[in-house]
Amino acid sequence: MNGSATSLDRLHDIVVPPPVPWWPPAPGWYVLFALLVALLFFFTIRAWQKWRANAYRRAALRELETAHTAAAVSEILRRTALVTTPRTTLAGLSGPQWTEWLATHSPTPLPQQVGELLANEIYRDADEPHDVEALRHYATNWIRHHQRQVPTDT
Repeated sequence: MNGSATSLDRLHDIVVPPPVPWWPPAPGWYVLFALLVALLFFFTIRAWQKWRANAYRRAALRELETAHTAAAVSEILRRTALVTTPRTTLAGLSGPQWTEWLATHSPTPLPQQVGELLANEIYRDADEPHDVEALRHYATNWIRHHQRQVPTDT
């Protein structure tokens, strides 16, 4: 063996530092985690509020399943509209004014057959059979998609 200080026999392996541990995380990760929990809590509360605010829609849709006359469907539509619109606005509406109000607050156009059925239902004989399936379809769409009105201070 060579006793020289520069001999390759005297070399040692490189000492590698231990790997950086995953836990505990850096303080920035705690901040990010707290922010994510706060956002999750916020969006959960918002979803819960929206779900509760639309309870009247779910109840109206359940009642609509059992409505077999145009008068019953019209009553469900009116009660649903009263949730979002002041009573003073809706109380005087009947016949063509009622169907016009529904058409202006609907995301889809009001079919003529449905409008006539709603406008003239109170004048028909209760025993006279007529098809209300188109009316129920329109009412379902209206209940699901109508927008809440924002009261104006004028």
